Amino acid sequence: MTGHTPPLPTVPPCTAFGRLLRGSRKIASIPGFDALAGDDWADRVLDEGTAEVLHAKQGRTISYWSLPDGRGNALNMYLKRHYVLPRWCGLLASIFPGRALSPGLAEWEHHRWAEERDIPVARPIAAGEFRGPWGRLQSFLAVEELKDMLPLHEAIPLAFQKLTASDFAKWKRGLIRELARLARELHRRKTFHKDLYLCHFYLPRTDCETVPDSFVRRAFMIDFHRLAHHRIGSLWFQVKDLAQLLFSTGDVPGLTARDRLRFWKLYRAGDWDGSSPPRRWVRRAVMRKWKLYDRHNKKHRVERTP
Repeated sequence: MTGHTPPLPTVPPCTAFGRLLRGSRKIASIPGFDALAGDDWADRVLDEGTAEVLHAKQGRTISYWSLPDGRGNALNMYLKRHYVLPRWCGLLASIFPGRALSPGLAEWEHHRWAEERDIPVARPIAAGEFRGPWGRLQSFLAVEELKDMLPLHEAIPLAFQKLTASDFAKWKRGLIRELARLARELHRRKTFHKDLYLCHFYLPRTDCETVPDSFVRRAFMIDFHRLAHHRIGSLWFQVKDLAQLLFSTGDVPGLTARDRLRFWKLYRAGDWDGSSPPRRWVRRAVMRKWKLYDRHNKKHRVERTP
């Protein structure tokens, strides 16, 4: 089961009133998934017993779902399920069935958008939207586990520990160049992650013990549920993305102010393909936003201290 994420299936013809009255659903999956999960998997996917729940909050859960293939291997996934969504979203989904208006299907489309632009992402396996009747809306998304990979806030300290000082400096330069490229690939298209923290980039564990020839397509991005395109207000979202990334580097062993400056220079100097690179004042705006994040975090840390 390889290849790019397939497009969303065509919705069967039905009147809007019929969808509102009887409900409908829209399911997408990679080729071969039905044979592995069973033909009725879509009927069972929202059941709590389908997968091991890791986190539950406000009508949604994140679970670990493993499907053995009968040959000693398994397809391991993280399953996001949204049980309670706004009624108005359900009404719109019934009226406009061709649009991905639920979190599950929207994130599936965001992964597909990223793959088409050669941005490495965790492979989406299946997604679906259950509409109605009368505005009820639920959805899900299954994303393949990034096996033997670490989030960068863990990968960087591990490389700092494993590599010599000269090798670690070279390792950081390659990684920072790739992070700058990925951020630029989003931002030059006026598209923004809105959760651009180090923990949402993953790297193979083996890359923390040696210096790869290149980091291109080795750093994977996750959590595209908030991804959005903004032409109006794009500078605001650009500043916010960059400030989030800067803030997440604050307590990571091995990272220095020089590394943050190197990221900015590489990010700004790269190929913007017709778009204008950010002006110097944007960096000052990012620094101000980062200080707000840092102040807010320290305040809540003090409030939580017994």
